[in-house]
Amino acid sequence: MRTSPSLRRKLISAAAVSAALLSVGTASVAVAQNAPAQETAVPAASTEAAPGTPAERLIVGYKSGAAEATSNKAAEADAAAKDADFQRRLGTGAALVNLGANPSKAEVADAVAEFTADPQVAYVVPDRLNKPQADPNDTEYAKQWDLFESTAGMNVPGAWTTSTGAGVTVAVIDTGYVTHSDLAANIVGGYDFISDTAVSVDGDGRDSNPADPGDYYAANACGAGIPASSSSWHGTHVAGTIAAVTNNGKGVAGIAYGAKISPVRVLGKCGGYDSDIIDAITWASGGTVSGVPANTNVAKVINMSLGGDGACTSATQTAINNAVGRGTTVVVAAGNDNENVSGHSPGNCNNIISVAATNRAGAKASYSNYGSLVDISAPGGQTSTGTANGILSTLNSGASTPSSESYAYYQGTSMATPHIAGLVALVKSANSSLTPAQIETAIKNNARPLPGACSGGCGAGLADAAKTVAAVSGGGTTTGTTFSSTTAVAVPDNGSAIESSIAVSGRSGNAPSALQVGVDITHTYRGDLAISLVAPDGSVYSLKPASSSDSADNVNTTYTVNASSESANGTWKLRVQDTAAQDTGTLNGWKLTF
Repeated sequence: MRTSPSLRRKLISAAAVSAALLSVGTASVAVAQNAPAQETAVPAASTEAAPGTPAERLIVGYKSGAAEATSNKAAEADAAAKDADFQRRLGTGAALVNLGANPSKAEVADAVAEFTADPQVAYVVPDRLNKPQADPNDTEYAKQWDLFESTAGMNVPGAWTTSTGAGVTVAVIDTGYVTHSDLAANIVGGYDFISDTAVSVDGDGRDSNPADPGDYYAANACGAGIPASSSSWHGTHVAGTIAAVTNNGKGVAGIAYGAKISPVRVLGKCGGYDSDIIDAITWASGGTVSGVPANTNVAKVINMSLGGDGACTSATQTAINNAVGRGTTVVVAAGNDNENVSGHSPGNCNNIISVAATNRAGAKASYSNYGSLVDISAPGGQTSTGTANGILSTLNSGASTPSSESYAYYQGTSMATPHIAGLVALVKSANSSLTPAQIETAIKNNARPLPGACSGGCGAGLADAAKTVAAVSGGGTTTGTTFSSTTAVAVPDNGSAIESSIAVSGRSGNAPSALQVGVDITHTYRGDLAISLVAPDGSVYSLKPASSSDSADNVNTTYTVNASSESANGTWKLRVQDTAAQDTGTLNGWKLTF
């Protein structure tokens, strides 16, 4: 009779102890000679669920044509022959096998080597543990600078006249959803994919209830030296950034507030496993997962604000490729390690949009990963420079289990990623025929250079929602043609408004919905200034209101205006007024880029 892997390992351990009692010298020599060979045969990344933690489960992909690729009975027999237990079939067709409780790194390496040597096996990878990519902080309500501030905001309001994300479902593959009145109207059915009850916390395995019971844990519960953590309500924060109910007189605005959120739960206590995430990707995008009902809310956008260490495995890449093949755009956090994303999965996978985080100044956030695999940057916040410089979204006040709904500032590439997922929903809603590759290209091509510094690579730049949506919807024509004025005009202290004119000619039709207005003003207290753009027909577009709390010098930035209702040709004016005493300045020049 075959013993289970866990019992077998206990028997091996007992035998080792007996041998040591009989001959300490011989046992010591055996360990010294054998351990290095076992550990060097297979790379550490192929044996660990997390750094330093041996994997208890492996994901095995069989080659097309192998009986094990389609027959659970054959896969079970193959696993048994290799002293492992077949657990289930993943949505990609791969098999999840169990190696027993607490295997050593050498034992995992042996199992990996045995599967690798099998000519019927296409790949074998550890079932790795992924964790939320966020850094929770204390709550305080303030404006959502990340949506509209001219310096480092994503220019979202300019897109809303064209698209709000209506008709698009976004799957948030995360910790699930805790009830919040500022989100409830935009939540549709999801699923709980956590199969391990030690991770799920809710007392059961997979089911149709993606409610987040809390992911708190005690000190050392997730590894030696890891301190205790309160529940993050991470998935709810991410969901709020994408599609919080808007224009309802309360709370925060969602980027794609006309879209729907399907919460798909994969992260629980201490994180979540690749195998559950792979099935979640498959199901969310309309694929079939054994034992799980068909998805009636198929997502055209997947948000994964999660990650772990190591290369993108064949198992995860297969799930992503299949999802993209079904027409779903997959958006993933680059990670919060201030390292090259090449070492962090799934942010380093192919066929995704990998997102780095910027701070309120438009520079790479100090924690954000970087590198050539990053596709785009978006606001992720940086609370070390002030709590209000984080990203505000929906949350819950419970330290462990759910309590009252709340709002809080978080920072992380987890927060940057839903900005891009929301933008993808806006784009898909504006032009439903676009493929994931076309959507990614549109976002990259319409990004603007980072206002701040980034060393190591932050993708195509800072995403611009208005410009991207305009480009895919045909609203106006963006050509890059620039008209400018370099005539300096003094701005009188606490006086009447001054105007500077630019004559535009040779254009056809209307101005674009993403008209760029570049402004260069020298001033000793820019909060005194109110700045507006005046169209040829006299319509006024406010660019910057006066603010008594903005004490910085100068205005040197570019505003984006939806001017698609205005004739492009004619005389455009920049209107500037100093509204308070004691400070003076000069309009050095300005420009319009069509």
